[in-house]
Amino acid sequence: MKILLGYNDTDAAGRALSLAREHAKIFKAKVHIITSMEGGDSETPEQIRKAEKDLEEARAFMEEGGLECETHQVVHGNSPGEDIVWYAQDKAVDLVFVGIEKKSKTQKLLLGSTAQYVILRAPCPVTTVK
Repeated sequence: MKILLGYNDTDAAGRALSLAREHAKIFKAKVHIITSMEGGDSETPEQIRKAEKDLEEARAFMEEGGLECETHQVVHGNSPGEDIVWYAQDKAVDLVFVGIEKKSKTQKLLLGSTAQYVILRAPCPVTTVK
């Protein structure tokens, strides 16, 4: 079994990380953790280093639990939702975990919802964690 976690350094993503680890232990799954970045001039070197550090800490958390884990910083110029769905399809993932945070209707309209995009388009079940 393969589990995918769309990860950023938010409280919701941290809770999703913990739940993904619990599920991976039960199902003896390999965990893939990705962070999506747009690339180009949209991120500073500091933001890129922070994302790499966050991924390393997430991988260490999984490995402390005795789990096999891969981490990837995905830079395709897509939205995070598009990258998560693409990765899930490309790697034939069985289950996706994403953290969700409360947004106002206006925020959703202007910014969209990564979780909503993933839920509607992922090729496998999606577990959301708030």
